[in-house]
Amino acid sequence: MKVSILVPLFNEQNTIIKILNKINFEIKSLKNFDFEIIVINDGSKDNSLILLQENSELYSKLISYDKNHGKGYALRKGFKEAAGDIFLIQDADLEYLPNNYISLLEPFEKHNADVVYGSRFKSISVNKVLLFWHMVANKIITFCSNIFSNLNFTDVETGYKVFKSDIIKKINLKENSFAFEIEVTQKIAKLNPKPKIFEVGVSYFGRSYSEGKKITFKDAILAMIAIVKHSLKS
Repeated sequence: MKVSILVPLFNEQNTIIKILNKINFEIKSLKNFDFEIIVINDGSKDNSLILLQENSELYSKLISYDKNHGKGYALRKGFKEAAGDIFLIQDADLEYLPNNYISLLEPFEKHNADVVYGSRFKSISVNKVLLFWHMVANKIITFCSNIFSNLNFTDVETGYKVFKSDIIKKINLKENSFAFEIEVTQKIAKLNPKPKIFEVGVSYFGRSYSEGKKITFKDAILAMIAIVKHSLKS
């Protein structure tokens, strides 16, 4: 199977080359898959684009545009260009590391999975301690999402989401912001026949706001709105 690794980024000049190097190192050991790496520069205003242009050997394709639209918008652009049988989302900020790939891809290889989420709350690996209120917000959002989707996720807001490409092609994604995480979950839950969904534990090294963390309380409110909106829509 071919795996498209999609790396959306906005103003990550301190980490983008590091994460691309880590991706390339990790995929060398995963012999049962072919890989392409698609970077989507979501209107970065720092030196991210310059660094990418200077290190083009680290990725297969670069999509770049001038205005920042949000993670959901960037991923839609990436999905359209991706050629893989599997789409794997990789954040550019070093909070999620590619040594999780073996766990994320195993359900596709061994259990014919359609969707795999990497949970920060099921992991037995080394994890950086989460900010308390971020953890509380994540658990509330996950609980509410599960009520409407009738799925039993432990971490719906995880950055590690992996899909068979034909699953993504069956749903019409519209959210531009981090609300993508909720939209894709609710819309997958409505598919018929029901996809085979798995959740695996992943290691996580969360950033503080001083280190560049972008998600805010506003995004939590948008996530709650998205749960209701996308669960009620047919």
